[in-house]
Formats: sequence, C-alpha cells, structure tokens
Amino acid sequence: MHFIPEALDAYVVAHSENEPDLLKALTRETYQKVLQPRMLSGHYQGRLLSMLSKLIRPKTILEIGTYTGYAALCLAEGMQTQGELHTIDINEELHDFQRKYFDASPYGAQIFQHTGNALDIIPDLDRTFDLVFIDADKPNYPAYFNLIMEKMNPNGIILSDNVLWSGKVLEPLQKNDISTKALLEYNLLLKEDERVETVVLPIRDGLTISRVK
Repeated sequence: MHFIPEALDAYVVAHSENEPDLLKALTRETYQKVLQPRMLSGHYQGRLLSMLSKLIRPKTILEIGTYTGYAALCLAEGMQTQGELHTIDINEELHDFQRKYFDASPYGAQIFQHTGNALDIIPDLDRTFDLVFIDADKPNYPAYFNLIMEKMNPNGIILSDNVLWSGKVLEPLQKNDISTKALLEYNLLLKEDERVETVVLPIRDGLTISRVK
C-alpha cells in the first residue's frame, strides 16, 4: 500500500541507504522459491528496521514471524557484539532457508531459531528483551503483546508490522475478517495501554513503534 505517490515513494527509496548484497540475494531466492514473497520486509522497511536497531543497540532481540529471515538480518545489524536474536516461525519448511542466510551473515552464531507456535515458545524463553518485532499471524497480535510485555526491559521497544492492513482498518469490518478485527483491537490496545507509548508510522503496510515505560 502506498501512502504517498509512487514517484515520491521511489525517490524516498532511492535516497535511503542501499540494500546489502546478501539481502538482495535473499530477496531474489525468496521470489524464486517461496510462496507469498510480498511478505518480505523489503529494501526500504528493512533499512528502517536496521536504523532503529542501530539507534536502540539492543542486547536481546525477539522476532515473532521469521518468514525467510530478511527482517531478522536487518535487526541484527544493530545488535550489541555479545547480543542474541531469537526468532520464531511456525513453518518448519523454511528453517534451512533461513539458516543458510543467517550463517552467510556476520551474525549467524548470534541468531537462534525456534520453530513452532509462538504462544507456546515465548513463555519458555528464559530472558528479557530490549527489542521485539511482531510480524506473524494477525489474529494473535494481542496475545503476543500480552506475553512479551512480561519479558520487556524498561525502555524496551516493540515494533509491530502491518498495523494498517492495506487500509482495511478504515473500511467497514466484514463479518469473517478476523485479521482486520484483531488489528483494530490491537491498535486500540497499544493506544490505551498505559505501560507503553506508541506512534504509528504510515510506512508500507503500517509500522507501530511502542516504547515500554
């Protein structure tokens, strides 16, 4: 979804940081071999995730929804030298694809993959986090938020992707549209929960930044 004219969007991308070669290769192979390649964070959002991580300098990162590993690699760019990134995905078929690109990066030894239902995995992660990126199944966004709040460090940052859902958050809610319903609830939750302060960015499909107080 474009919130600004495509020509201006192209100008913004052209004048932002270049996409690393490894991520270009990951993108190319994702489009060749994996279903729903538009799920990739992509060049512009990836550089934004990298920039935010570099500003935060997290020691511990959690990603919910790995897909082919693009966003994880972007977030890892700002991680502290002895940091860890834990990423969760339910699709075991993508595990080796992700691992290949993780190990081709400088951060392979610091990235830990977890395969399965995030609602089951998160409670068993014996650590707290400085930075969390939520980009998985939309109906469970509120549940993910409630689980990770117990594991956030003070001043930790939660990034939530796809919160504008191609503009569907403004349209009449369809009876069977559980994803839009969940995102409407989630966006309201972030706005009203006094434990966080939140800003919604109209970037790509919508990205929320929430700081834990």
